[in-house]
Amino acid sequence: GAGGWGASYQQPAPKPGRGRGGVLAGVLIAALVAGGLGGGLGYTLARNNDEGGSTTVSASDTGGSVKREAGTVAGVAAKALPSTVTIQAEGSNGEGGTGTGFVFDKEGHIVTNNHVVAEAVDGGKLSATFPDGKKYDAEVVGHAQGYDVAVIKLENAPSDLNPLPLGDSDKVAVGDSTIAIGAPFGLSNTVTTGIISAKNRPVASSDGSADSKASYMSALQTDASINPGNSGGPLLDAQGNVIGINSAIQSTGNGGFGTGQAGSIGLGFAIPVNQAKFVAQQLIKNGKPVYAKIGASVSLEETTNGAKLTEQGVGGSDPVEKGGPADDAGLKPGDVITKLDDRVIDSGPTLIGEIWTHKPGDEVTVTYERGGKQHTAEVTLGSKLGDD
Repeated sequence: GAGGWGASYQQPAPKPGRGRGGVLAGVLIAALVAGGLGGGLGYTLARNNDEGGSTTVSASDTGGSVKREAGTVAGVAAKALPSTVTIQAEGSNGEGGTGTGFVFDKEGHIVTNNHVVAEAVDGGKLSATFPDGKKYDAEVVGHAQGYDVAVIKLENAPSDLNPLPLGDSDKVAVGDSTIAIGAPFGLSNTVTTGIISAKNRPVASSDGSADSKASYMSALQTDASINPGNSGGPLLDAQGNVIGINSAIQSTGNGGFGTGQAGSIGLGFAIPVNQAKFVAQQLIKNGKPVYAKIGASVSLEETTNGAKLTEQGVGGSDPVEKGGPADDAGLKPGDVITKLDDRVIDSGPTLIGEIWTHKPGDEVTVTYERGGKQHTAEVTLGSKLGDD
């Protein structure tokens, strides 16, 4: 597609709040702030300063021991926590912040968000710390701005790593229980719970850097508390399977970044694990992401009417790539796509997010309007390697 993304894209201005320990993804659509890199958090430790001695209260032995079944939140957390890490990323300029990741395989690959490690991609420093305090240097294996997924690899990885089991995000239902693990505002190994509030929620965000492209996802929405620092951490189901990567939150304001970071209002968004797994495997294999594409530029204007194929391409390119998937299916500039299979398409970003849930070579049914009439076409999605 045009501009390398299958969409024309206007770069948002870099957002403030990118000081050390305070990286935030910028608002692009729907005032979304990436739930991503931790910031400074003032806190006090309560201490017993009574020098006259202290009283110890022992638990009664008569009540029986507390038994936590594997399926309880406590049981799931106990099993999953040792396979999550808090990631510290620092750029060559000294800027950086905190995020989360989880063990993907026994070789030491960790999956996280691209915006968590973006600062450290070119000559920066990365480290990953497990809940037991063991800390490892790490390097970026591959990162995908469009998907907002990255894979890092631990140096001298331990031999006893336990990858988190991956669930099937397609089978997740609204109302299912969720468990999120992360480092909100730098508070590592935090566990929160909620439910799946919605599926296939279109979300677009940017990490706010000058050369950043947008990230698009068809997200799982959850009301589990997710805050800056949770980014890249796992969203688990009630059995402890990963169903998503916590990536973004809705903020109440339009991203009032200057005064502090946005916090949870119960609207968190996660990249579905089926998509994240495919992306991670491609990054490990090729070092670069692979994107499905329709080979046409779409308008990114806010609309509820559909995704309009633009009359002009980016940089003088054809708006509908000659011989590309959209062209082969008979689509033309000015057509408005309203459905992709059974998914309602209300805008360009929604279309991109839905296309990217597919793999190159997948066949999809596109419903579109032209001249006031509705048409359908079968489109075989093309392939694009890399973010450029």
